[in-house]
Amino acid sequence: MKVVILAGGFGTRITEESYLRPKPMIEIGGQPILWHIMKYYSSYGFHDFVICLGYKQYVVKEYFADYFLHTSDVTFDLANNSMEVLRKHAEPWKVTLIDTGLHTMTGGRVKRIRDYVGDEPFLLTYGDGVSDVDLDALLAFHREKKRIATLTMVNIGQAKGVLDVGEGGEIHSFREKDDSDGAVINGGFMVCEPGIFDYIEGDDTVLEQDPFRKLCSDRELVGYYHKGFWQCMDTQREKNKLEELWESGNAPWKRW
Repeated sequence: MKVVILAGGFGTRITEESYLRPKPMIEIGGQPILWHIMKYYSSYGFHDFVICLGYKQYVVKEYFADYFLHTSDVTFDLANNSMEVLRKHAEPWKVTLIDTGLHTMTGGRVKRIRDYVGDEPFLLTYGDGVSDVDLDALLAFHREKKRIATLTMVNIGQAKGVLDVGEGGEIHSFREKDDSDGAVINGGFMVCEPGIFDYIEGDDTVLEQDPFRKLCSDRELVGYYHKGFWQCMDTQREKNKLEELWESGNAPWKRW
């Protein structure tokens, strides 16, 4: 199955770094978060990627064009104008990089890669989030439910303590926050049948709005609940959190 990754947005909430490069190219542990996502999918045997580009797409294209330079030891013989790769490490990946437009919305980006996935189901995720979701179990769940789309549901724990307040403002109890207190959201890591393209009109379509609402009304959208690790990288604080996890040697998404 092909893995489609949405990597074309402006990354406006992490402008400290995204003004220089697309958010999926912001590095965690010396490698773009996009690389971490691809390594994770690849660890489950998914090696064929279609990446939807937009903002500063040339940065992504240059990264893969020079992949050996980023991942190998090389010798440059300047006198003879030659380069020798000393330690080669090739990923088993096929990477298709598609310009899906600078201002195209998420649904429009998916619509634009239709010809590259054909009439087969495909995996779909965002280029700014990592997780330890069991992709085999996710795919089995999708096949069991036989719906057009399956998304991974994750729980976002709230940031503050929890109060049990009675009438008149009397506080009956106070406890620290717990992950179970938060809202369940779409964490990406989706599986889609080609029928999803029929729910997307054009470039201005936001996947998470009308298409998902129509899928819900048609009872064609289901959620796979993931209780493990999930983290997006919307802000510098979240980026630093991921960096700390990687540097600790205990990054939950590292299974390679």
